[in-house]
Amino acid sequence: MIVELGHFALALALALAFAQSVIPFIGARLNDVALMRVARPSAITQFLLVALSYSALTYAHIVSDFSVVNVIENSHSMKPFIYKISGVWGNHEGSMLLWVLVLAFCGALVALFSATMSDKLRADALSVQGLISAAFLLFILLTSNPFARLSPAPWEGRDLNPILQDPGLAIHPPLLYFGYVGFSIVFSFAAAALISGRIDAAWARVVRPWTLLAWIALTLGIAMGSYWAYYTLGWGGFWFWDPVENASLMPWLAGTALLHSAAVMEKREALKIWTLFLSILAFSLSLLGTFLVRSGVLTSVHSFASDPERGVFILAILIFFIGGALALFAIRAGALPVGGLFAPISREGALVINNLLLSVICATVVVGTLYPLALEAMTGEKISVGAPFFNGVLMPIALPLALLMPIGQMLPWKRGDLSAALMRLQAAFLIGVMALAVFFASYGAPYLSVITASIAIYLIVGGLSDLFQRITFRLNDQRAILKRLSNVPLSAIGASIAHAGVGVTLLGLAATGWGVESVIAMAPLKAYDVGPYQLMIEEITPRQGPNYSEIYAQMSIHKQGVMLGRIEPAKRFYQTRKMARSEAGILTIGLGQIYAAIGESHPDGTLDARLYYKPLVTLIWIGALIMALGGACSLADRRLRIGVARRSIALRGREAAT
Repeated sequence: MIVELGHFALALALALAFAQSVIPFIGARLNDVALMRVARPSAITQFLLVALSYSALTYAHIVSDFSVVNVIENSHSMKPFIYKISGVWGNHEGSMLLWVLVLAFCGALVALFSATMSDKLRADALSVQGLISAAFLLFILLTSNPFARLSPAPWEGRDLNPILQDPGLAIHPPLLYFGYVGFSIVFSFAAAALISGRIDAAWARVVRPWTLLAWIALTLGIAMGSYWAYYTLGWGGFWFWDPVENASLMPWLAGTALLHSAAVMEKREALKIWTLFLSILAFSLSLLGTFLVRSGVLTSVHSFASDPERGVFILAILIFFIGGALALFAIRAGALPVGGLFAPISREGALVINNLLLSVICATVVVGTLYPLALEAMTGEKISVGAPFFNGVLMPIALPLALLMPIGQMLPWKRGDLSAALMRLQAAFLIGVMALAVFFASYGAPYLSVITASIAIYLIVGGLSDLFQRITFRLNDQRAILKRLSNVPLSAIGASIAHAGVGVTLLGLAATGWGVESVIAMAPLKAYDVGPYQLMIEEITPRQGPNYSEIYAQMSIHKQGVMLGRIEPAKRFYQTRKMARSEAGILTIGLGQIYAAIGESHPDGTLDARLYYKPLVTLIWIGALIMALGGACSLADRRLRIGVARRSIALRGREAAT
């Protein structure tokens, strides 16, 4: 009964989504306030219905209701409880339902926190949001029904893919979906602006919090996914330039460019048309990623669907929304006002360069991801575009971008002095050069790692220099410094922290060139060198888990005769799925890690093992957390709320006058 209730709630949500997309839109065209205000209760009720549907599917997984096909194919009565919860979205049908749940939740947030927004802007935005929801609800009900029944029901399920039975899966997909779907709100506001023909700084202030939310979630989601791949797949890597990994990177790059472009528009009312285009592009790339993962085009541990019918349906959604938005942009963008002017040497000019470089990086990732797929579809020829291509093409663009970021921070709005900005970065340049000498003396090669690491140090210091100079300029008293810090806008603090976070991640990436890898057959009680450390297998033991059996190796880690800790890499076998999975053993020492993954055992008692020493590797994910913290500081800036309220009141007055 609960399962049927969830299915019925999904059908009701579809009907309500269609009503939300039509009625407020008509009201906006007729200036009928009553019809426009239908959008708010529709969006909230739609979210409640989708939440009810999702809860019903979750209940079926928790109680192991094997009359539901989705539960049969992705669950097992002995599966740990946490994976019964995360297993709901560890498959195509459940993940799409989570996608729609987040979509409806974002629409409900707009409805609840839009009191200061004009009725027409809210109606148009929620109408577009309702249309997106309707398309994906229709997709689920027609091609990906998560509530399909099977009779007679089997006694036991087929279990969840072992690779997905990991706590990281409980965090990674929801964060990614909040990022993807958060950009749908930005897309909806962009479409609303194009429909109404009105775009100004007030619009930018409405859009900016949603862009920040989506960017923060996507930053954390990508970082969590990277770490999940690092410790779960057993190959010691955190990024393989897999097309599905790239699918999340593409909207992140576009969203980063959008954040900077929206800042220019908010401050100077410039780059209006470009900001609208990026708003469309960020969500379009999110839809493209959804198509790649759900269509069956790709085979990957991240992808779920392999049904061509689903791929065609998602492709139709992608063409409708991306093509429709770009057509609307082409028709209406030329009629929009251009906005304020600024000198080339200014913060606006620096942000334009930032946008251009980010756009080139994004375009490179898009081409490198799609070209092999297009070539295979047209000619049948298979080619691989991986790390050598992306690293070789992107590094010459990314490193100059990192050099320019602190300079842009130091430039004032409208018109600046480049020499003065460089003077303010003297300390950062000097520390970067000193770091170059230290890294070269310590590691020598590879030279690219040495150069990248020194640029990263410069970026960290330079990113924080603007904030430091703001609060210490001509001040020596500590209390006065703290008082000035409290007066610095949170958006400025957030920008400094986020830029420093980029530098921290860049330093971690650079340090991968100094790592050590060893693939050997290890004999018990014999020490093996990995970098400055020695690893030894003390014991190889079988162990039984709740829904798997495993062989684990207890390893001790030593340095100069002193034991630093133990790790337990394991090889697990899941009986129901007949699949094996490696469980890496990791010991964090300072900012670096010792990493071990085991393979097959041999008759002579040796055990295949892959051993790594990875200096500073944790900085990759620490930097992502720092970036997200910077975004959160900017999001907390009261000016976002106060500015929106004041401008919305003025906008309402203008609309009432017309």
